[in-house]
Amino acid sequence: MRSMHPLGRARALPSYSAVVARVHAEAGILAAPRMAAIHITDLEAAINWWRDRSPSPDGITACAEVRALAEVYALLVYYHEDEADESSMPEAARSAWLRWYAHTPDAPCIAICSTAQGDAVCKGCGRTEHEVQHWPMMSPAEKRVVWRRITLQASAWRFNRYAERARHASGVDHAPVVAPTPVHARP
Repeated sequence: MRSMHPLGRARALPSYSAVVARVHAEAGILAAPRMAAIHITDLEAAINWWRDRSPSPDGITACAEVRALAEVYALLVYYHEDEADESSMPEAARSAWLRWYAHTPDAPCIAICSTAQGDAVCKGCGRTEHEVQHWPMMSPAEKRVVWRRITLQASAWRFNRYAERARHASGVDHAPVVAPTPVHARP
């Protein structure tokens, strides 16, 4: 993104991540390793979830969680970016985002896993075989990156042929299989 310098020369605006890195460096905070990025749409969803959960008593003030998330959101808008590095978010914003995340479905699995049949990408949920295998070890932000990609692609069965099944899915990856009741044990 470019802005006009007061003298008419174009100059590049620093990115949100660059500003955070500079502030951390000035404060003597060691840089954390780059983590998964949180998309601006997830911040919007978290802000709206908190607004529903803790509505403004007077129609003007917002709860602390909304204010923390809104600060990150505003910086992304200001710098024309659509992702915030998870590690660069202030602790209050990250905590509010994680509490929102805890109320979202964890896995996109609809119990039709074609990666077990040798497919590189699951026809049921749209995740790669690597993502399916490593899902339990992925961070919440990494999982949301996958959720965003498969939602935008919308090619997995969970988004078309089995959309009804996906609406009723628990969000638990690979739920335990319940053995059917033997025929002789049925009343």
